[in-house]
Parts: sequence; C-alpha cells; structure tokens
Amino acid sequence: MNRELFQFLAEAYGADIRRWPDDCRGAAAALMAADHAWCAAALGDASQLDRILALSPAQSPSSALVGRIVTAAQGARRRLAWLLPAGLGAGLAAACAAGLLVGVQLSWTAIEDQAVSTAVADDDAAFLIDEAA
Repeated sequence: MNRELFQFLAEAYGADIRRWPDDCRGAAAALMAADHAWCAAALGDASQLDRILALSPAQSPSSALVGRIVTAAQGARRRLAWLLPAGLGAGLAAACAAGLLVGVQLSWTAIEDQAVSTAVADDDAAFLIDEAA
C-alpha cells in the first residue's frame, strides 16, 4: 500500500481502520508501522471529518421522496418489460443459426470424407485392373 491509497481509504472510510475493506487492513497496518507519523496525520484529518459527520443528524427520506422513487422504478420496469421476450427470441434465433452452421459444416465434412474414400476406392480399382492385365 502506498500513501495515496492510504489517504484515499482514510477519506472514504474514515479514521477507524476496522471500517476499511478487509483486504486493505493488513497493508494499512504495515504502512502505519513503517510510516507512523504520516499515517497518524492522515487519520487525524479523517477523524475530524468523522466527528463533524457524527454531529450532523441522520436524515430520513420523506414519504413523498420514497413514493417518487418507487413510482419511477416501476415505470422503468414497465418500459423494459419488452426486453425479456425480445431477448428470448434473439437467443432462440442465435441457437438456430448456430445449429444450422454446425449442420452445414458437418455435412460438408461428410461429403469431403465420402469423396476421399471414393477416390481411394477408384485408385485401388485402377491398380487391380492394371495388375490383372
């Protein structure tokens, strides 16, 4: 961990390292052991912001705001409802096209194999006819 990341995490999650993401805590502790003075200053700045945020009252959304959000979400859901059948149809069309391509490829392979075996059989017949003569 470098200083820039430590500073970012302190600003984003606060001075209490227990609130930081689990995968960052060990590296943060190592940086604190290596550069204690700088880290203490960075955490001091973050703790001031934590105190200011703790003093401000928690805001609850109004019922009107909640209603508007729910209504907007339901409207968006209705506008996107056509995507499910369209997506299923597109998936079915893609599966059919893939099946057709595989079938054509297999049939061409079978035709080529038949042509090779016929050519070999014709060569064998010509060889046998030449020996008989």
